[in-house]
Amino acid sequence: MPPPRRAALGLLPLLLLLLLPPAPEAANKPTPCQRCRGLVDKFNQGMVDTAKKNFGGGNTAWEEKTLSKYEFSEIRLLEILEGLCEGSDFECNQMLEAQEEHLEAWWLQLKNEYPDLFEWFCVKTLKVCCLPGTYGPDCLECQGGSQRPCSGNGHCSGDGSRQGDGSCRCHVGYQGPLCADCMDGYFSSLRNETHSFCTACDESCKTCLGPTNRDCGECEVGWVLEEGACVDVDECVAETPPCSAAQFCKNVNGSYTCEECDSSCVGCTGEGPGNCKECIPGYARELGQCADVDECSLAEKACVRKNENCYNTPGSYVCVCPDGFEETEDACVPPAEADVTEESATQPPVHEDL
Repeated sequence: MPPPRRAALGLLPLLLLLLLPPAPEAANKPTPCQRCRGLVDKFNQGMVDTAKKNFGGGNTAWEEKTLSKYEFSEIRLLEILEGLCEGSDFECNQMLEAQEEHLEAWWLQLKNEYPDLFEWFCVKTLKVCCLPGTYGPDCLECQGGSQRPCSGNGHCSGDGSRQGDGSCRCHVGYQGPLCADCMDGYFSSLRNETHSFCTACDESCKTCLGPTNRDCGECEVGWVLEEGACVDVDECVAETPPCSAAQFCKNVNGSYTCEECDSSCVGCTGEGPGNCKECIPGYARELGQCADVDECSLAEKACVRKNENCYNTPGSYVCVCPDGFEETEDACVPPAEADVTEESATQPPVHEDL
């Protein structure tokens, strides 16, 4: 008999949790190797900070004897250990508590035989790191060897850790399993048994054998081969304009841009009011460019009502009655005249006796 459907459904949330990407906190959490390296870096700094501590001149012979004793003493070790972790750094303190005996053994017995604390502690003892140029659980050599992984032109996956697969992630301009080959847009400027350098082609080249536009194997888009060199195509002189009627074309290397015409233009050939094909209503050509027409200064009045003021605006004008004047259909009436008009309108007509 098949299992109950409810039991199968109960596994679904667990499967979804397993498939979800790790939370940001988990993704940013230091690896064991990073924690170990951080602890070693702090230990080495502690050695620097405690060197010749509390000894300030005087009896040279006494200082040399005393310093010699202090240099390898447990007192100095304790001073270094006390400064390794902040009180709030739980992981650092936890690691220090677990590995304090190893650090003490190295300090008192093994320091002369293994002077590199990182190699002895993180690589050989805890086995959480690898030496530079090696990777993975067994600290295998990276592609291209441990001395120059990825030909010096890339990063070895897992380099220096117990992780990764040793493959190369090449720097910009390089490709291939060892990052020794040049990408399109780059050429080999130096190559021998140990080194490979790729240099960027001229911007006009998609592929090239040298640094100039005459060394192109193939021209980039927006460039064309003329007389043995890749030269820029001026798209702006094409028979069909690439920009809209309200824009002008601006050629740039390998391409073009469409820029907006000046607001005074109806069509244009370039930037500003001096390159208009025609002027918009309210503007006229003046000294070679489209300029605003001041309708208020024309011989023929723009504002025709009596007492009306004219104010020029960009491309137009407005007609306004002065302050205090009453606006009527055919005039701006002064206050006194307006009062007389109102009184006449409200006074009843006088009838003479016959």
